[in-house]
Amino acid sequence: MSELVSFTVDGDEIAAPAHQSIAAALLTEGRSVLRHGPAGGPRGLYCGIGACFECRVHVEGRGAVLSCVTPVEAGMRVTTGWP
Repeated sequence: MSELVSFTVDGDEIAAPAHQSIAAALLTEGRSVLRHGPAGGPRGLYCGIGACFECRVHVEGRGAVLSCVTPVEAGMRVTTGWP
């Protein structure tokens, strides 16, 4: 079993297996909406391989990243709702 690491998402602390993608960790927590599109509709994980850009989130110190291909790290600060 993988070591659990803690990171924050929109100010809430979450624990997830090390090296799991941010998207997988958020889906496990029941968070499927990661941002909203131009018309206000919810956006989240779509392709799961980094091709569509629908799962963008902001990681402090890195800027916008694709949550489906970015692994969680201890102390990471993630903000959803990124354009």
